[in-house]
Amino acid sequence: MRRENTREVLTDLALWAVLALCVLLRSDPDDGGSWWWVATGVPLLGAAVLLCRTAPLVSLGIAVALSAWQTPELFTASYAPAMAAFGYLSGRRTATARPALLAFGATAAAGLVLCLALSDLWSWFALLVTLLLVVVVPWLSGRYVRQYAQLVSTGWRLAEHMEREREAAADRERLRERSRIAGDMHDSLGHDLSLIAVRAAALEVDASLGERQREAAGELRRAAADATARLRDIVGVLREDGAPAPTAPYGETVAALVERAREAGLDVTLEDAPAPAALPPMTALAVHRVVQESLTNAAKHAPGAAVRVSVAYAVDTRTVTVTVASGPGDGGAAPAASGGTGLVGLDERVRLAGGTLAHGPGAGGFTVTARLPLSPGVRPAEPAPTTAGELHDARRRVRRNLLQAVTVPLAAGLALALLILGFRFWSDSRTVMDPAQYDALRVGDTRAEVLTRLPRLSLDGPPAGVPPEPAGAGACEYYRAERYEATPAYRLCFRDGRLLSKTVVTDVANEEDRPR
Repeated sequence: MRRENTREVLTDLALWAVLALCVLLRSDPDDGGSWWWVATGVPLLGAAVLLCRTAPLVSLGIAVALSAWQTPELFTASYAPAMAAFGYLSGRRTATARPALLAFGATAAAGLVLCLALSDLWSWFALLVTLLLVVVVPWLSGRYVRQYAQLVSTGWRLAEHMEREREAAADRERLRERSRIAGDMHDSLGHDLSLIAVRAAALEVDASLGERQREAAGELRRAAADATARLRDIVGVLREDGAPAPTAPYGETVAALVERAREAGLDVTLEDAPAPAALPPMTALAVHRVVQESLTNAAKHAPGAAVRVSVAYAVDTRTVTVTVASGPGDGGAAPAASGGTGLVGLDERVRLAGGTLAHGPGAGGFTVTARLPLSPGVRPAEPAPTTAGELHDARRRVRRNLLQAVTVPLAAGLALALLILGFRFWSDSRTVMDPAQYDALRVGDTRAEVLTRLPRLSLDGPPAGVPPEPAGAGACEYYRAERYEATPAYRLCFRDGRLLSKTVVTDVANEEDRPR
């Protein structure tokens, strides 16, 4: 464990060093950077690395926030590697996809609000492209790697399960034959010997017989009793490798069972609520069996551990919930070896009673929880899927995640391209100036007066091939003269808050190539 912790620490330090180096290389003041960004970004990336094992989405959020602080388009050379790394780790270390998808949606929505506030919707499209390629694609890759690792783990569990199943099948066959023999002996010989003992006892007290005959009858009665005892011993041998027959009385309550376990030295507490009504026979037997098997497992596999037994009744759902939670053992004695079949049989017992069984590690120990019906005649649930079924499900999840890793970026990219194309057509339609509006403009008008006559949007810059702007002109704006055509275009140049010039510009190269 210590070696594994050391490896994790070294890996995290190496990751922090690489990400910090990216910030240092791109934040040099001589290259337009700032040492203030270094002093802020490097420690925050260190905090993100510390959180990436327990809260990887928080680490990703820190990297995204640092990058967005530099540019609304989200892509920066300093923090793009951090976003990609934490995006991958989020997919690799997060069990469910919903939190990440919500985080991606929240990032896109926040970016839209910011870009609308800055009146720069094209930056939002750049943000979406960065989010897709730098964050979502690595996240999908991490999801695929996680599912593949689960597939490999499930395969190994299947191999171990098959080996245990072969051993358990042989054991079950031997026990079935032993039980059949024991049942035959008990039903035939036990009944006959009981009758012989009764008749011999009657002859022993018969006054019409002589003393010698009555003594012979007494000997016969004692011989029948001895034979019955030997039969009981043989039946005990036929159980499980000489294990004694169960001594628990029929109809034993959970409280009595816990008391017997406490007297045997087990540290066990009971929280038993009063039953609202008599339990159905199958449910009562299943409750007793769950507590009995769980206490046995706690004594075998966690010696010295404190055990808590809880029996709770839910009148609204007509169910009883049995929970047996054991803490970690004290390590004073080696835990007994397990055949791996006790919980399988317990699950079948609970299922036939119409309930469900859950078990696994919890609170440092092991917890078994059974939920059983309070109403008789509940139909048993379908058997739980085997490990082969789990392997099939794992393979299906891996294939689905691989398909998602390919199709989701393509689909998102196509949707983004269509969105950008639609916005481009819409914005182009808003950059067209009517000739009457252009003719109404006068050189020397104030910028405020001109803005009332201009379209809502202007072109991002001068169209390709137009003549250079006049010397001494301040800010120049361009508007289309025709829809969806770059030229001819109207150029309006302003200086000191007034319209300096207005010109119709065209693509000079196209004008020269046009036939006269």
